[in-house]
Amino acid sequence: MHTPPRILIVDDNPANVDILQARLQANDYDIVTAADGEEALAAARKHLPDLILLDVMMPKIDGIEVCRRLRADESMPFVPIIMVTAKSDPKDVVAALEAGGDEYLTKPVDHASLVARVKSMLRIKALQDQVQEQTAELRQWNRTLEQRVEEQVELVERLGKLKRFFSPQLAELIVEGGAGDPLKTHRRDITVCFLDLRGFTAFAETAEPEEVMGVLREYHAEMGKLILEHEGTLERFTGDGMMIFFNDPVPLPNPGERAVRMALVMRERVAKLVEKWRKLDYQLGLGIGIAQGYATIGAIGFEGRWDYGAIGSVTNLAARLCGEAKAGQILISKRVLATTEDALEVEPAGELSLKGFQKPVPAFNVLGTKS
Repeated sequence: MHTPPRILIVDDNPANVDILQARLQANDYDIVTAADGEEALAAARKHLPDLILLDVMMPKIDGIEVCRRLRADESMPFVPIIMVTAKSDPKDVVAALEAGGDEYLTKPVDHASLVARVKSMLRIKALQDQVQEQTAELRQWNRTLEQRVEEQVELVERLGKLKRFFSPQLAELIVEGGAGDPLKTHRRDITVCFLDLRGFTAFAETAEPEEVMGVLREYHAEMGKLILEHEGTLERFTGDGMMIFFNDPVPLPNPGERAVRMALVMRERVAKLVEKWRKLDYQLGLGIGIAQGYATIGAIGFEGRWDYGAIGSVTNLAARLCGEAKAGQILISKRVLATTEDALEVEPAGELSLKGFQKPVPAFNVLGTKS
């Protein structure tokens, strides 16, 4: 429902008030009146008019002083003030405008001039109100934007810290809170890949600590890049050993094939490192084991230090296959072969008697890809 503009008429002469009120009510304005300066100040603060018609010559407090006080009151919103004066002296008009008046009318007030000036001042008031609303909206939008920027900065900082301990995929899930709690214990069909440097124990026993750390830094840096590129989850690394699994916490298409392709690239990358290491008389090589199956996955640890781990026979199988793999060899389980045989060139590696498994386990040596 449209609310008519409210106009405060201030004049100590009741006849003048009646005339102005009658003329303005004909235009559907809401009229409030005051008989002197004190009443004008009180009415302005109480009713918050959209326009004030203010007589200059009044007892107690004249119109110029009323205007000056209203303009000095910071709690008052902007209100156009039309000064009404019986004097035609330009000095009086200047004094009224300098006190804060926006327009003036001389008595006797012409009806057409009154209506025109009132409409003009109300248009200015409407524009001023619109600017104030937009300013308030902009201020609120800025506050919201600042808050969102702060939240994003905090999110990036939290994500950076989490990525030091978790895979990027898991860190992002934890921060975003998507798809439930990714750290909650759950079952998932995963592909597990174990890496281990052959000859590392003997190397670490004879080499200087700085040499051992230099080899590990190179090895971890190269393997870490490939794990991220293939979207694997690094469960842990212990010296030269690494465990990576696929299809959790982020489901992946063809996790078995993705794991084997990662292993093939790793084998090539380590072969280049081996050439360098051999020049330094480091006798090292990479063995890899890959298995697929269901595991129980979730947060493992205690308050203040959590790891994201997978537990199950599939992890044991991958570790045992890795232990059997010779330098430069990738051994995979029968189930991994079943999901990747169309893409890989393999050869049987025989049935292996592995610790923790009652029956011999068939294994297959990956030669390369078919394409």
